[in-house]
Amino acid sequence: MSLITPEFNEAVVVRSAEAEVIGQAPTTIRLLADSSSTGGALSTQRVTLANGADGAKPHRHGKSAELFYMLDGMAQLLSGDQVVTAERGDLVVVPPDAPHAFAAAPGEDADILIVITPGVERFEYFRHLERIAYGKVPPESLLDVQELYDTYFLSSPMWNDVRS
Repeated sequence: MSLITPEFNEAVVVRSAEAEVIGQAPTTIRLLADSSSTGGALSTQRVTLANGADGAKPHRHGKSAELFYMLDGMAQLLSGDQVVTAERGDLVVVPPDAPHAFAAAPGEDADILIVITPGVERFEYFRHLERIAYGKVPPESLLDVQELYDTYFLSSPMWNDVRS
């Protein structure tokens, strides 16, 4: 077992009105705290998905666990070899290296707090996704930064079946 001792000396306070927002409905991401602001302890964002929208495609993190806390609504989450339906107040924690993905359940909205620990600089990753969405860089460009963001994409026939 390892213990991560984060190195920061003051509380991290992020006001909702001051958080950077990436994207627009049906998928918005509110950037809350990046690894650099928490001394490496965690990175966190709030993802809001409308009407069955996809969140993240199947991927894994080699060095971090990912926590999903359902603030509201209903989501489907791939965790390893199972798909879990989570509702308001539910918590799902995916261990390092486990395949995972998430989306709002069909016809539902989902508001999810996501925490990655130990932290990885994620804000620039989400900005990269936004550049892809607006056609500024090709989707394949994510393959070049998988190691940088500890996000390795993979295929999941089970996730594809559930989401089709």
